[in-house]
Amino acid sequence: MKAKRAFDLIISRGGLEPAFLADPARLDRIEVVSIDDGEVMLYWDLPARTASRLVKALRADLATLESEEFIRNWEGRDA
Repeated sequence: MKAKRAFDLIISRGGLEPAFLADPARLDRIEVVSIDDGEVMLYWDLPARTASRLVKALRADLATLESEEFIRNWEGRDA
């Protein structure tokens, strides 16, 4: 099963402004949640600019990888 059908990507921004204008101290939270049971599979608290780049990479992998392969690739990875 494709990862985008197995997981939901939740992004919680620490402010209203876009990442490139954000205060360097702002942290954004990124969660990858299993759709089946609602369990958080992956979690990051990152500065806004780093989070923005990570979200783009996660979305690309969610669209192309199988669910098991996606978790193997991202588990234990720092942004």
